[in-house]
Parts: sequence; C-alpha cells; structure tokens
Amino acid sequence: MFPPEVHNCFFDATTNSKQAHHWLRKKKQMVMKMKSVRLIVNSIFLAIGDCGGPLMMRLYFHNGGARIWFSSFLQTVGCPLILFPLLFSFLRRRRLEEQEKTSLFLMKPPLFIASVVVGLLVGFDNYLYSYGLAYIPVSTESLIISAQLGFTALFAFFMVKQKITPFTINAIVLLTVGAVVLAINSDSDKLANETHKEYVVGFLMTVGAALLYAFILPLVELSYKKSCQRVTYTLVLEFQMVLCFVATCFCLVGMLVAGDFKVIAREARDFKLGESLYYVVVVFTAVIWQAFFVGAIGLIFCVSSLVSGIMVSALLPVTVVLAVICFQEKFQAGKGVALALSLWGSVSYFYGQFKSEEKNKAQKTQETQLSQLPVTNYVA
Repeated sequence: MFPPEVHNCFFDATTNSKQAHHWLRKKKQMVMKMKSVRLIVNSIFLAIGDCGGPLMMRLYFHNGGARIWFSSFLQTVGCPLILFPLLFSFLRRRRLEEQEKTSLFLMKPPLFIASVVVGLLVGFDNYLYSYGLAYIPVSTESLIISAQLGFTALFAFFMVKQKITPFTINAIVLLTVGAVVLAINSDSDKLANETHKEYVVGFLMTVGAALLYAFILPLVELSYKKSCQRVTYTLVLEFQMVLCFVATCFCLVGMLVAGDFKVIAREARDFKLGESLYYVVVVFTAVIWQAFFVGAIGLIFCVSSLVSGIMVSALLPVTVVLAVICFQEKFQAGKGVALALSLWGSVSYFYGQFKSEEKNKAQKTQETQLSQLPVTNYVA
C-alpha cells in the first residue's frame, strides 16, 4: 500500500494529465472549427466575386463604358475595405497581448517585397482581363479563364512542388482544347459593331490573363512559404492590402497616360442606364472584385493555390448561365463543346485529387498501425 500522500499525489497528477489532454483536444477542435469557418467564408467571397465581377464589368461595357484602364483600376480600388478587419485585428491583439506597444503591421520586408511584385503582376493581369472583356462575351471569357486551372497545376508543380498526376495532365489537355474550340468558332461569337481583329485581340488578351493568373496563384503560395515568418490570416489580409494597393497604383498610372480622368464625367452622362446608375455600377464593381481577391488569397492561405484555382473553375457554369440570361448572349454549339470539355477537365482533376487524398490517407493509416505494433527484443 502507498502512503496517503503518495496516493493523493498520483491521483492529482493523473487528474491534471486528463484535464490537460481534454484542454488540448478542445483547443484542436476550436482551431479546426475556425479553419472550416474561414474556408466557408472565403469560398463565399470568391463565389460572389468570380460570378459577379465579370457581369458588372460587362454591364459597364454593354451600356457605353469604354475605358479599359479605368475598369482595370476598379478591380482593386476597393482595397481600403480591408482596413476594417485589419483595425479589428489590431485592437484585438492589443487587448490580448497587454503590451504598451503593439505592432500595427505584422508584415516583414521579405513578404512586403513579394506583395509588391505580385501586385504589379496583378495590375497587368487586370488590364489584360479588362481588355479581353471589352471585346468578347462574358460566357466566352469565362470558358477561356477555365483553362487557368490546368496551368495553375503546372506552375504549382514547378514552384511549390505540387504533385502532377495523369488526371492533372488530362485536365490541362481538355481545358486547352476547349479554348481552341472557342477560337475556331470565333466568327459567330462577336459582339455587335465589333471587327474580327478586335475579337481576336480580346481573345488573346483573355488567354494571356488566364495564363498570368495561373502563375500568380502559386506565386502567392510560394511567397507565404518563403516569408520567414508565421503566416496568419491577419498577415494574409495585409498581404492583400499591399498587393491591391500596388495594382491600383499601376492601373492609376495607365489611366493618367490614357487620359481616362478627362472623359469619365462625360462617359457617366452618356451612360445608357443613366448618370446615377453609372456610379452605382462603378462602386459595386469595386466592392465585388474586392470580395473576389479576399476569397482567392484567403483560400490559398487556408488550403492551397490549386484549391483557389479549382473554385474559380468550378464556378464556371454559373457565370456562363448568368451571362446568357442577363445579356442574352449567344450559346452556340462551339460554346457547348467548350463547356463540356472544361467540365470534363475539371471533373478529371477533382477525381485525381480525390484518389490522391484517399491514397495518402491509406498510407498514413498503415504507418500509424505499424507504429503501434509492440516492439520486442529477441535474443538468440
């Protein structure tokens, strides 16, 4: 028999161990729950921006808007909205840390430089995207952008060591063929009062925008990995704030060179829906595109750049259907074939990812079972 004091000490240690285990399990559950909430919220933001952004821009061009640099500028000018969650995060850190001096910004120089570089690329990508959407229908533009999924996987393979499977290669081929089918059927898809040359240039600009965006997504993920600091969601918002500010400045320079500021007031007066609705369209375009960037960058943080690209492609049918309904765009056989190929490519990629995850889970389960086997020492 143990003395009472030894028995009590053992009982207290056991109780404390159980409490600590329970606390750790509860904390892990809270972290997982928070991660799930972030994933859902960012997916919703991405869906709103990915479907609403192109439609708002087409509404601008469809009703008399013609300033490409200005529409590029609108895609990131809503970045001051990010200051609200950043201010909330700062006040929360200040309360929890209980220090006299709390850092206003968490970003260190390496990540700041990366955000500036990515911002310049985003500004240029916005211009390519706006140029394309000025001359091709939203449904066509969405089908072309779907090709970015395959190329995102390709760039991610080289930049962040993402695995390439036969399903991924199949998706790349199908999505590329879909874009080629659209190019072949371009003559029947031109907008009113548009030349063949304008359509071809717009088509090529959109292809360039898809390729550049496919490069930007893994570049952001690589920036997180090479940041030399712990990446939190607050840091992700700071990264996006700098990124969008730089992209806005890039487009602002383009506006100054193109003389957009001189004609915006006249363009508003001549807008088919009316001057007041012109500014409503402008404001909503900026807000909706900002939701897209919050969702896209947030999903890269929560999961990966590929998942962000997958979400963009998964929303493709919704955007195409909305474009046909809202703007009575033509939906010829060529678009149907391209849509089928795009969906086939996306499903192929999803299935490949599903099989890969199943294989990884099976390997982890086997490793866990092997590690739990009893180890015996055998002496001959």
